[in-house]
Amino acid sequence: MVLATAKVADFDQFWNVFSTQGAEKRGQHGSKGANVFRDPNDPDRVWVVFDWDDAGWQSFTSDPDVPAIFQQAGFTEGPPKAAEFIREHHA
Repeated sequence: MVLATAKVADFDQFWNVFSTQGAEKRGQHGSKGANVFRDPNDPDRVWVVFDWDDAGWQSFTSDPDVPAIFQQAGFTEGPPKAAEFIREHHA
């Protein structure tokens, strides 16, 4: 699982790219899906929980086609940033 966050200029523009070109490219790097959340304190920030391993995320973010996809998505503060995984706890 990978948790990433980014600020977007326009949510609809972001979603149109995320759900098409972005989804296709993520699938090429092993992503099995994602849940998208809007930050309750900042409507321009999205949080995405990916069903993905770290190797797939690294492969995706290193792909030379990805910066153009990020630009089309309208990220305003650079590419998405993955949160650092600290620990897992049950219940």
